[in-house]
Amino acid sequence: MPSAGADVPLCSAVDGAGPVHTAPLDLSDLASADAFVRGWRGPLDILVANAGIMALPGRTLTPQGWETQLATNHLGHFALATGLHPYLREAGSARIVVVSSGAHLNAPFDFDDPHFERRPYDPWAAYGQSKSAGVLLTVGARRWAADGITANALNPGYVLTNLQRHLDDDTMRAFGVMDDEGNVTPLPYYKTPAQGAATSVLLAASPLLEGVTGRYFEDNQEAPTVTDENPTGGVAAHAVDPGAADRLWEYAAKTLRTP
Repeated sequence: MPSAGADVPLCSAVDGAGPVHTAPLDLSDLASADAFVRGWRGPLDILVANAGIMALPGRTLTPQGWETQLATNHLGHFALATGLHPYLREAGSARIVVVSSGAHLNAPFDFDDPHFERRPYDPWAAYGQSKSAGVLLTVGARRWAADGITANALNPGYVLTNLQRHLDDDTMRAFGVMDDEGNVTPLPYYKTPAQGAATSVLLAASPLLEGVTGRYFEDNQEAPTVTDENPTGGVAAHAVDPGAADRLWEYAAKTLRTP
């Protein structure tokens, strides 16, 4: 979800858990991300970039004039990560976890027209591009390795959540998860939300990931780089290209300075 507020229940009581604090954050709005960063205090051990908006049927823009999926799924995360960098560095051994998607496989980042100003808008191309950008963020974050910061990306798999709220019934039926009466039922290979979150938890907390950075995972395993024309899994070569990662980092930094 692009935003969270103080009135959102986050979890049930867990033995030994500390207090939970919440703050408003809308990653589709740079002003909101900036306000969140200004309000942060103290070292930050783990940053999970999990905001997501998918397949908006029409091209929409944020207050800064950015295509909404790219703004929410990448530029907002970039603003948050770079703004919180001093606190991640202060932690001494911090981790950034970026939730991507298999939709990135056929959608490299379009540096010539990232906001669909000239090319026809396509909901899935926009979504896939934003998810490629998320993987590239973790590759570009190798510049923070000397600060003790690692960053990795993941594909959570197929999960029925509110992420599908912008899909119409015909699309849901085409995916095979809605019957003629409008009932939504996951297919056998779909995961529960808890199962979908498992790889995020692994990257955030497992000692096995100590010092590992710039990688892409699915089903709790590091995924191979693929160059097939129609891949069904793995991470696309365009999403882990160091040159593209550095170019996108420079683009995002410049974009945030000139909204």
